[in-house]
Amino acid sequence: MKILMFGRGVISTQYGWALEKAGHTVEFYVRPGRKAEYGSTVSLNVYDARKSIRGKLIQEVWPIKMIEDIPANHDYDLIFVSVQHSHFTTVAAFLAGKIGKATVLIFNNFWEEPLEQVANLTAEQLVWGFPQAGGGFDKKGVLNGTMLGSIIIGTFGTELSERDIAVMELFKSAGFKSNIIKDFRSWLLGHFVMNSALHIETMKAGASMLEAFQTTNHWKNVRDNGKELLTLLNARNVDIQKSPDLKILSVPPWLMSFGMRLAVRFLPPLRQIFTGHSNQEEINSYARDVMEMAERMKINLPRYEANKEFVVKNQ
Repeated sequence: MKILMFGRGVISTQYGWALEKAGHTVEFYVRPGRKAEYGSTVSLNVYDARKSIRGKLIQEVWPIKMIEDIPANHDYDLIFVSVQHSHFTTVAAFLAGKIGKATVLIFNNFWEEPLEQVANLTAEQLVWGFPQAGGGFDKKGVLNGTMLGSIIIGTFGTELSERDIAVMELFKSAGFKSNIIKDFRSWLLGHFVMNSALHIETMKAGASMLEAFQTTNHWKNVRDNGKELLTLLNARNVDIQKSPDLKILSVPPWLMSFGMRLAVRFLPPLRQIFTGHSNQEEINSYARDVMEMAERMKINLPRYEANKEFVVKNQ
């Protein structure tokens, strides 16, 4: 396949590398001026956990091809979109009229209604999914990341389309398994809430985040944050049972902290996900956005209100 990765972000770069290694043609769209800013290579320090949970550390300087315009007559088979959720509507508006015959793979977090966010794109050309990868760029521009061995493909109560299956085959060619979620709306919104419950504690921990993640008190706060947000999910008619992330809220905090201590010690790929995330604006946006939604829906969130001054300060 000929694949265009939208942006040279953490997720698109890691999967772009894996797909190119599998024999596919990979290019990156970047905003005008970014091509010169980024340079023609990207430095990787990535744990590849497709074959083993302990991962294989990839350290290389990878040459990439970047473009700063998407021609109307392009021949891309797939456009890969994974951006910050707050940027998605801008990206969708930009892509409207530019996708040609390509499939658009949406690998994204959402908090607003997902189907409303893609109203100006051709629904039949969309494939929905979610990465199982993470990390961040350090101050030297090195990507410290992790790719796990599977991805998620989601639908909104429909059967898999031919494009869904083609994307699954694409990732299979690169050694990734696909897990299928049929109630993807519930999965996405539940996942967002779990991220919010975690990231407000990440903000409070600051530089000691990795240490905090290994304490019972941290996971007690995460649990209480998440349970407070269940009211918000219920008000939005989310099927909480369809979000496996939320099952963490029923795990005893002492057990979560114990599991984290083991993961940090014995599983370098998972440790790198926790330590590599460097996008502070994205971390802050989770708590901010659930608070704004609760205000619109007139739902009281006492725990979040107690941290409102802190959240605002970190915007």
